[in-house]
Amino acid sequence: MWRVRRAAVACEVCQSLVKHSSGTKGNLPLQKLHLVSRSIYHTHHPTLKLQRPQLRTSLQQFSSLTSLPLRRLKLSPVKYGYQPHRNFWPARLAARLLKLRYLILGSAVGGGYTAKKTFDQWKDMIPDLSDYKWIVPDIVWEIDEYIDLGHKLVSEVIEASDLLLLLGSPGETAFRATDPGSESDKRYRKGLLGELILLQQQIQEHEEEARRAAGQYSTSYAQQKRKVSDKEKIDQLQEELLHTQLKYQRILERLEKENKELRKLVLQKDDKGIHHRKLKKSLIDMYSEVLDVLSDYDASYNTQDHLPRVVVVGDQSAGKTSVLEMIAQARIFPRGSGEMMTRSPVKVTLSEGPHHVALFKDSSREFDLTKEEDLAALRHEIELRMRKNVKEGCTVSPETISLNVKGPGLQRMVLVDLPGVINTVTSGMAPDTKETIFSISKAYMQNPNAIILCIQDGSVDAERSIVTDLVSQMDPHGRRTIFVLTKVDLAEKNVTSPSRIQQIIEGKLFPMKALGYFAVVTGKGNSSESIEAIRDYEEEFFQNSKLLKTSMLKAHQVTTRNLSLAVSDCFWKMVRESVEQQADSFKATRFNLETEWKNNYPRLRELDRNELFEKAKNEILDEVISLSQVTPKHWEEILQQSLWERVSTHVIENIYLPAAQTMNSGTFNTTVDIKLKQWTDKQLPNKAVEVAWETLQEEFSRFMTEPKGKEHDDIFDKLKEAVKEESIKRHKWNDFAEDSLRVIQHNALEDRSISDKQQWDAAIYFMEEALQARLKDTENAIENMVGPDWKKRWLYWKNRTQEQCVHNETKNELEKMLKCNEEHPAYLASDEITTVRKNLESRGVEVDPSLIKDTWHQVYRRHFLKTALNHCNLCRRGFYYYQRHFVDSELECNDVVLFWRIQRMLAITANTLRQQLTNTEVRRLEKNVKEVLEDFAEDSEKKVKLLTGKRVQLAEDLKKVREIQEKLDAFIEALHQEK
Repeated sequence: MWRVRRAAVACEVCQSLVKHSSGTKGNLPLQKLHLVSRSIYHTHHPTLKLQRPQLRTSLQQFSSLTSLPLRRLKLSPVKYGYQPHRNFWPARLAARLLKLRYLILGSAVGGGYTAKKTFDQWKDMIPDLSDYKWIVPDIVWEIDEYIDLGHKLVSEVIEASDLLLLLGSPGETAFRATDPGSESDKRYRKGLLGELILLQQQIQEHEEEARRAAGQYSTSYAQQKRKVSDKEKIDQLQEELLHTQLKYQRILERLEKENKELRKLVLQKDDKGIHHRKLKKSLIDMYSEVLDVLSDYDASYNTQDHLPRVVVVGDQSAGKTSVLEMIAQARIFPRGSGEMMTRSPVKVTLSEGPHHVALFKDSSREFDLTKEEDLAALRHEIELRMRKNVKEGCTVSPETISLNVKGPGLQRMVLVDLPGVINTVTSGMAPDTKETIFSISKAYMQNPNAIILCIQDGSVDAERSIVTDLVSQMDPHGRRTIFVLTKVDLAEKNVTSPSRIQQIIEGKLFPMKALGYFAVVTGKGNSSESIEAIRDYEEEFFQNSKLLKTSMLKAHQVTTRNLSLAVSDCFWKMVRESVEQQADSFKATRFNLETEWKNNYPRLRELDRNELFEKAKNEILDEVISLSQVTPKHWEEILQQSLWERVSTHVIENIYLPAAQTMNSGTFNTTVDIKLKQWTDKQLPNKAVEVAWETLQEEFSRFMTEPKGKEHDDIFDKLKEAVKEESIKRHKWNDFAEDSLRVIQHNALEDRSISDKQQWDAAIYFMEEALQARLKDTENAIENMVGPDWKKRWLYWKNRTQEQCVHNETKNELEKMLKCNEEHPAYLASDEITTVRKNLESRGVEVDPSLIKDTWHQVYRRHFLKTALNHCNLCRRGFYYYQRHFVDSELECNDVVLFWRIQRMLAITANTLRQQLTNTEVRRLEKNVKEVLEDFAEDSEKKVKLLTGKRVQLAEDLKKVREIQEKLDAFIEALHQEK
């Protein structure tokens, strides 16, 4: 600022002296003269009334040259009045010289300072373009090396100290002008002329230097223009452009890293509850939940899942999984060399979070992706889930595995990794593997809002690709396809012509079109490489790659980082464009479903499959508890009857009939005791437990299937039947029950003492019923053997077959033999068989000995049972003789005692089994039913299979559509708030 003030004062002094020279003719009023002129010529004018100011004060006000010492001025006295015609020619000559001096020097100083000030202002206004020097041609900077205009201009501006030396102080100048003839004045004029000549010479030298520099510049520029060709210049500019892009890419990465750290700190604070508020779900998490619900929704009413997601497709081993891992910034997928590892679709939801973790949709465990142990566990879990989804006899599965990956700096989006497309089915694969993979890929890609991330292996020939044809069919115009060329480092090394890679990137070798083309490097092929090492290798490769230096690839088309940003932008753009339309379609679907429910089931609540299962579960448990309310008498009656039906055949055929063939009562009782002991030790307890278990099943089934009147809902019948069968299958009777039961049964059968007449009559009644039932069965068997009798033949027009006629003749012959000997033993002798056969042959009937034996078995059984029934009637009055041990009596009723022993054993066994049922087995059955219901509750496929019908499906659709609509509305609201 002090230089500005000096220059301004100097210019005013010079201009006033030039304009008001004392040599000018004419009358000029005193008031128009400059202060300095008035101080020189008219200090005593009466009208001036001007006091002489202090010299230091006036100089401080009008001049900036106060830093130098000033000398006092000794002005000669002048008279008052105006004296225009003084004839001092030395003064006039000095005035002219002063005029020329101030004109030249004032112009030089003022112009130089003004130029310097303007130059400084322009320089301050111009932004720092040092980072953009590559834009300006190099020849301009070569000119700047020859001519530094700014430095030259500044250096040539006259400093204030030089101006003071040249001008001197105003007082000294005025004194010299008043004494032109002095010796000092002559020296002063000579020095002034010398300085002016020197200044002119310097100006001429600078002009000459500028002309030489301009000529040298033109010569140098012409030579360089001849030397440097246009192609080299373009290459140079492209290389500078690449370096600049890489530079700003590094700056962008640094800023992203800083932003990532800051966001991580913020999220960590929120996670620790510093702000004491509940965090809302992120947009991508809300959107992922909508997709999870839609994946289980069987769309109807022309409503389909058209919400966007990024579908990752590619040939097998093309690098799909590696690209996905680079985007997720973690090695999360199982890997294998050339083996199919992706066996089912994997939906990966990427979102931001304070920690780099992963978790499954149906699990609460978090895998820390910064620890190798958790990464290995995550890969193993994904592999197990894939193998679990694949059904027996298949290689791939359409069931989706849902995985959420959170971490600082992750791009928010939803990606679906599909199984790799194959060309040939190899050994170990299912025959329909290729078609299944194609159908799964088409199912995801036919969504008009799905973004197709087409992965192509750059290290193999483009003609071997299969996926490009598939993608071109699904998206022929390429409006939602992003093409990614992987393994570019191998491609650049192996491909002879680099332009071929450019053709692949630009889509000229494929029939498909794409929205964008990218080239990435996913590592050196070592599965143990970390994500950071792969990223560094990728950036280093592209920085030195000829593909970028020769402009075959652009900087924004390389690295997985740029790919991730582009895919995320495309994904959210597609989401914003389509989500509201999808929400409207689900609103219409919900209205249609609610209307249909009101028309078909106006008085029923809308219970979905899970709610119906809970209702059926409560009913089944109530029915199991009702088993404990069955009376003991009812249990014992059912058990006793069922047990006798099971063992009656063995008692009659293997115990009673063989014992009845003996000749006396002692042998009868001995035979009975032996056979009963053998039966009790081996078969009876087991048969009793089986009967008890079957009885429990029958009662349980009766309670489960018994109609409940108006409250009965047949929609639960399948479920109840399945629960009953599974519970019975799991239930097993207590092993110790047989041992205790064997002892009880053995003690009961050893008792022969009938205490009263009532028990005797009950035993006879029990024996009669058993023998009559056996006699009836025997009569039916004989009738089936010999055919209808004469009455049925005449009434029902039935005839006997040839075999039945033979059996009838044989029966008649055997009955004649029994009439002759009613005490005949149970078996025929060989001579008796021969006699019967010859008698039949004499009548023209040919028979085999085996047919005679079979017929005899039934004929003798009937004869024996009738005889036993007659004997039973005789024993009704035999209780008196029993008490006397049949002494002095021809009546022997040992068979009645046998049946009493059997009857008593059945009653004691039924009582014991009833106690085991009510005290132990019913509770164990109830426990098994609960376990079965819990297993069914966790098995979605089981519930879908057992709870079916239009009503169930309609309620399921209503629930899912409402859930989807609510989640979509919440997502849209959050999306608008973010905008």
